[in-house]
Amino acid sequence: MIELGLHTDNWRPLSGNFQTAAESALKYGIEHLEFAAIHGQYFVQAMGYDPGISLQSNPLALRRYCDQRGLKISQIDGSYPLMGPMGSTFGVQYCQQSIRFAADLGCPMVDTVDGAFEIEGFSREEVFNITCANIRECLPWAEDYKVIINVEPHGPYTSDGDFMERLYEYFQSEYLQMNFDTGNTFIAGLDPLEYLKRMRKYVTHLHIKDVSEGLAAAVRGEETGIATSEVAIGGGVNAENIKKCIQYLNETNFDGVASIECCGSDENISHSVEFLRALI
Repeated sequence: MIELGLHTDNWRPLSGNFQTAAESALKYGIEHLEFAAIHGQYFVQAMGYDPGISLQSNPLALRRYCDQRGLKISQIDGSYPLMGPMGSTFGVQYCQQSIRFAADLGCPMVDTVDGAFEIEGFSREEVFNITCANIRECLPWAEDYKVIINVEPHGPYTSDGDFMERLYEYFQSEYLQMNFDTGNTFIAGLDPLEYLKRMRKYVTHLHIKDVSEGLAAAVRGEETGIATSEVAIGGGVNAENIKKCIQYLNETNFDGVASIECCGSDENISHSVEFLRALI
């Protein structure tokens, strides 16, 4: 069964905080939240103007806050790019510490990505080998803490079906799966439904993003990811693809959370929830 969730990052363009997102979830009867992890401290978040959560904060206090409100954390978005040499230096520890934090929260999975651009000076084969080495550093943490690592289509490598199938086949681990994103696959120039079908057996979590007509006209096929949808889910040019993806997931008995990713105005959230609940 598909359950709706909200990504707290929806409130980042509005300078909202985690509590703002939680209040919206409660208002619309949504039980699941997802948040971006901050590996260290970010002064804007500390001032109350960013919805991410520092991995240096107390996870048990956050869990208590959510429990008291009947909320669950479906996934931690620890998406410092894990691929390439910067992934070796920073992405591995970002992923590892997100896994530790998730376990304390009772959260079953963390999200990671590649990046917006191909890594200069490295062939795809070199990037694949570095990626495997980086994931090999993270998987023992995932296995010990029983937390799934989801790789999200967000860049030139994760939008490459051959690259991703090779990665999953290389590890064949129940702890290495996919967070599928309707908006990123569309912006990358893919057919979201066809890519979902290709990756379906690995998909454990979803990001649901629509795309405005103007953005699609400007960057589709040239970029590979967007942070959130400017328009409500169902209000953009990706709406029909979202409908088809939801229908396919229902037909294939998907059991998991679909996080709404759109700019977090009350109007956007309201329309998105209404649109998706009708489909689910």
